Amino acid sequence: MLKKLFCTVVCFVMTLSIAAGCADKNQKNSSNDKSSSVNSPSDISTEKSNEGKDNGEDKYPGMRDITTMELVDDMGIGINLGNTMESCGDWINGITAADYETAWGSPEITEDIIKGYADEGFGVLRIPVAWSNLMDVENNYTIDSSYMERVTQIVDWTIDNGMYAIVNIHWDGGWWTNFPTDKENCMKKYIRIWEQICENFKDYNDYLMFESLNEEGNWESLWNRYNPNAGDKQAAFGLLNEINQTFVDTVRNSGGNNAKRHLLIAGYATDIELTCDDAFKMPNDSENRCAVSVHYYTPATFCILSEDAEWGKAKTEWGDEQDLAELDKNMDMMKEKFVDNGIPVIIGEYGVEQKNKTPEMVRLFISTVCREVYERDMCPVLWDVTGAFYDRTNCEFIDRELIDEMMSVLDE
Repeated sequence: MLKKLFCTVVCFVMTLSIAAGCADKNQKNSSNDKSSSVNSPSDISTEKSNEGKDNGEDKYPGMRDITTMELVDDMGIGINLGNTMESCGDWINGITAADYETAWGSPEITEDIIKGYADEGFGVLRIPVAWSNLMDVENNYTIDSSYMERVTQIVDWTIDNGMYAIVNIHWDGGWWTNFPTDKENCMKKYIRIWEQICENFKDYNDYLMFESLNEEGNWESLWNRYNPNAGDKQAAFGLLNEINQTFVDTVRNSGGNNAKRHLLIAGYATDIELTCDDAFKMPNDSENRCAVSVHYYTPATFCILSEDAEWGKAKTEWGDEQDLAELDKNMDMMKEKFVDNGIPVIIGEYGVEQKNKTPEMVRLFISTVCREVYERDMCPVLWDVTGAFYDRTNCEFIDRELIDEMMSVLDE
């Protein structure tokens, strides 16, 4: 079922809506003020002068003496910059960063677009990235400088506008599937990518978080949850645990502020049940600055399907007693396993395919998940692509009632 789900998810997240440009607009909502003990970006220098950069000064000086739990609390509610810097595919045949950035339907990102997220009240922007685009594989997996510069520009705009930024390695063409059969080369590539990211961002403060990977940390060639007696479960989980530990070790040893950077650890398949399995281990971290990430598209027949598929019948409605009980069960599972034991949780993606569903149903699901996550001291980060929930042309949320419902949880 996972393979069938994967194909459907890819179709879901690649929903395209082509737009260009962005109009100026006034700020509508203030940022989350939930944790008054945490300094705002204005309380620490985020000025980026060319003089400072040329003199080798920290671009964003200062790592605050706060826990990762406090930092995640300060994030409030987040949103993804989806189908943008993680767009990939051999068919693109791009020669510039913009060729990939716009390949899945996004306009070229502007600071006005980023500012619009902040104006709506979002406190964190997750920036998925496919680093293999334009990569010089033969030259020790060297990331293209223009691609790194473009991601850096988006991170700068995010922090400049008072939000946290989360940068990861996303699906990136699917090379993750080769880990069980070509572990040495895959791990070499993985380490080299993070070495370059770390070097580029080593002077950034704690408004930048690194995420170890996306949801690709699972291998059916080793173990399939739907046929648990076949395969080696411990080998599958052990491989992800090793990757996550390598991630922490690489970042911590990379110098600068990375020694104390807050890190986001991807759970097994970013699935709640599997991440709560005892076979999944959080990596050892001398700084104790790690959070865990899972995704929430449950039930898949509602969140992913817009029409019936071989593996399930599409649901057009959500919110009955059974649906709410399922949501509570999953969120309680994460809280009891991680939050109650001092490990912060970020729901790095949640969302719903809107086709063949009423706005009321979409609104109910999104706002309810957002509230249930936030009330358990976890951070909800909405999956969004061009034209889905946020209008990248006018730099504003499309459904005003929905954004008001989402942001109202910050005041509860």
